[in-house]
Amino acid sequence: MSKPFRVVIACGGTGGHLFPGLAVAETLKERGHDILLIVSEKSIDSVALEAHPDFRYEKLPSIGMPSVLSPAFVRFLRRSWESLGYCRNIYRKFRPAAVLGMGGFTSTAPLLAGRIHGLPTFIHESNAIPGRANKMAARFVTEVLLGFGACATHFPGKKCVVTGTPVRRDLGSPLDRTTALEAFKLDPARRTLLVMGGSQGASGLNQVLFKCAPLLREQSIQIIHLTGERDDRLAAANYQREDIPHYVAPFHHKMEEVYSAADLVISRAGAASLSELSHFGLPSILVPYPYATDDHQTFNAKVFTDAGAAELQPEARITPDSFATLITNLLIHDSRREQMAAAARNILPRNSSANVADEVERAVAAVQKS
Repeated sequence: MSKPFRVVIACGGTGGHLFPGLAVAETLKERGHDILLIVSEKSIDSVALEAHPDFRYEKLPSIGMPSVLSPAFVRFLRRSWESLGYCRNIYRKFRPAAVLGMGGFTSTAPLLAGRIHGLPTFIHESNAIPGRANKMAARFVTEVLLGFGACATHFPGKKCVVTGTPVRRDLGSPLDRTTALEAFKLDPARRTLLVMGGSQGASGLNQVLFKCAPLLREQSIQIIHLTGERDDRLAAANYQREDIPHYVAPFHHKMEEVYSAADLVISRAGAASLSELSHFGLPSILVPYPYATDDHQTFNAKVFTDAGAAELQPEARITPDSFATLITNLLIHDSRREQMAAAARNILPRNSSANVADEVERAVAAVQKS
C-alpha cells in the first residue's frame, strides 16, 4: 500500500460518470487517501452527493462542446478557460498527487490543470468507443483506463489498462431470488422479466413493451418495469389490462433487489448498466439508445453479444411479434439463460474500483520514489 496522498476525481454531468467516480472515491478513501470530487452544476450531481456527505466537492462551470461553427463555441471556450483557472486555484490549495477524470467535459479542465501542475493524470473510458472529451483529454494524460478492452484501438500510442467500469457500492451482492421477489410482492414460481431504460431513452423502450404486452399475457411471466419519470402509470395500467403480474415504478433505489429478482433483463446498453448486468451475471436483451453519441451503445452491446451474454435488438427493427417471441423463448429455456449469465459474469473484470485505485496508487508511488 502506498503512502496516503490526495486525489482529485472529476466525475460529474451524468450518472455514467458520477457513480463510477464515487465508487473509486470510496475505494481510495478506504485505503487512507484524501479525495476531492469535481462535479458539474447539474442537479443529478447535487442529489447524488447528498448520500455522500463525507466527500468534499467543488462544482465546475463547464459545458459540453458544441460544433466549432456554432456561435455557442465562443462561450464554450470562455467557460473552459474559466474552469481551467478555477481548477488551478483549487490545486494550489488542495495540492493533489493525482487527477482522475471519469469522462465528459467536466473532466477536461481538471485533467489539463493536472498536466500543467506535473501530476499523474488518468482518464477512464467506460464505453466501447470513446467520447469527444476523452479523445481530447487522451492527448495529455499519463494513462487511459478502459471499461472494454476493444476501446484500446481508439487511443494509439497511449498506455491503456483495462480496469472495467466501477460499479456503485450500494448495489452490494446478489440476494436470494425469493427474498428479492418478496420486496415486489411477486411470485417465485413465475419467470421474472426486468425492463429498464436508464436515465435517458426510457420512453422508446417503454413503447416497445406496451405493444408486446398483449402477446405475453398467456405466458407464465411477471414484469418489473422501471419506466423513468413519465410512463409509470401508463405501464401499470397496460399490464393490469393484460392481467400480467407486475411491479412498476419510475425508479427503484435498491437495485440489488431488482437485479436479484430478474431472470431476464431488457435494457439499454449504457456502460454503467452493462457493468451492473455483468456484476450480477444476468442474461439480457439489449436495445441500444438510437440517439447515443456516435451510436456508442450499439458498440457496447456488441461486446456482450459477441461473448454470448446478450441478444442485440436495434429499436428501429423491432416488431411486437418477433420481440415477444424472443422474450418467451429465452424465458422458457433455462439452459440458454444460464449460458448467457455465465458469459455476462466473465465478460468484464472483477473489482473494477480496486483496479482503478491500483493504477492511481502505482503511478503516485513511482513519483514519490523518484
